[in-house]
Amino acid sequence: MALPKKTQIFSVALLVVATGAVFYLNRPESSASIQSTDDAYVHADFTTVAPQVSGTVETVLIEDNQRVEKGDLLATLDDRDFVAAVNAAKAQVASARASIVSLQAHLSRQQTAIRQAQAAVTADEAALKLASANQARYRNLANDGSGTVQARQQAEAQLSIQRARRDRSEAGLQAARQQVDVLRADMEKAQATLAHAQATQAIEELKLSYTRITAPIAGTIGQKSVRIGAFVNTGQPLLAIVPLDAVYITANFRETQLAHVAMGQAVDITVDALPGESLLGTVQSLGPASGVSYSAVAPHNATGNFTKIVQRLPVRIRIDPDQPAAAKLRVGMSVTPHIRIDG
Repeated sequence: MALPKKTQIFSVALLVVATGAVFYLNRPESSASIQSTDDAYVHADFTTVAPQVSGTVETVLIEDNQRVEKGDLLATLDDRDFVAAVNAAKAQVASARASIVSLQAHLSRQQTAIRQAQAAVTADEAALKLASANQARYRNLANDGSGTVQARQQAEAQLSIQRARRDRSEAGLQAARQQVDVLRADMEKAQATLAHAQATQAIEELKLSYTRITAPIAGTIGQKSVRIGAFVNTGQPLLAIVPLDAVYITANFRETQLAHVAMGQAVDITVDALPGESLLGTVQSLGPASGVSYSAVAPHNATGNFTKIVQRLPVRIRIDPDQPAAAKLRVGMSVTPHIRIDG
């Protein structure tokens, strides 16, 4: 028996709807033109400020939630010990420089001593030459009977004396020249001492500069724990500086949503704390690994029973500039980004 016409039309419509529903439910999640998640938060690359030397806090020049610029003075430490260390290092530098000046004077004086020794050698060589001539003359006179044996002996003795004097003067000249090498070695040692003292002074001056704690970046003060009179150790966190003008969104999308997500795609962002307002952003990058991949305990079970869990991967979203509402964002706020896959 044929069904009524209305029943036939209703059956066909129901079949079309059911077929469409099956197709819609079985299509890949990544095929949607909009991909969104509520597992997303505002982030910023904030900097923790810590002292580079230990000491007692003398002054604190900032308050919680205060805006600071790069280089602004945040706090100071008691610098008396460091000033004394710098002064001691300066004294060592001055002593090393004085040693060099003294050695330079010794070198100049030694050159004079060398010239004196050279003159003595020259004079002794002249006297030796005369004594040699006298010895030869008196020997000849003694041989032909014109001179006495005593005169010859005196001339020979005088020759020996002059030779000894000449040898002594040459030894003195050699010693004077060797002393120059000794003084030059001492000079090199003194210069090395000066370099070491200057390096020590530079280190102590650097430590002194660390007693002035300055802002490494511009931003807003947060998590402030520094107090006047407290003793702080090197590396102890004192406060954080949050660059609110450089916040971004980290959104953790399911892996089944990311097939068509790419850098440069536009994003519409709603913020839980700002109802009725929306921001525009851009996909900046996709994370290289899921969050659990960085866990110290292996997240993937290789033995026993297995339950598949859809993983989430971080997507970094840049906030587009020149949006007044962006100034209201704070790190940690919950947001919902909607990535427009079709551009």
